[in-house]
Amino acid sequence: MPVERPATVMFADAAKVLAAAARTAGLIAPSYRTPPRLVGLDRTVRRHAQGGSVAVRVRGRPWPAVLADMIDGVVAVNRLDSARAGRVRSDLWALVLTEPVGWAAGRSRRVPTPKGSALAIPAAPELAPNVARRVA
Repeated sequence: MPVERPATVMFADAAKVLAAAARTAGLIAPSYRTPPRLVGLDRTVRRHAQGGSVAVRVRGRPWPAVLADMIDGVVAVNRLDSARAGRVRSDLWALVLTEPVGWAAGRSRRVPTPKGSALAIPAAPELAPNVARRVA
């Protein structure tokens, strides 16, 4: 039976996978942190010239809610229009559901490509370190 991993480790794994997928898709990959500095909020987004950061509260929340906030952070930092935002959200969800990020110990670090995805995701994030970032 797999051992449940600490939420902060799962958060770090998800941040790496989502950032790699965003960069590969030509989007700005936000930086992630936990918890938000503002007490009582589940998620905050800060934008700056080089991109943005997304802070998500992990403690005491269901894991799918944390993932949803992380995925919506990619959309918010990139200021995507509604049509593209929907496609990116769907592709990122397909990615994390295909390879459940952090849900069980010993999971592969591989990043699969969802079939029919608009995102061109590399087989392993560490194989594409020099992906160009879109400048806002």
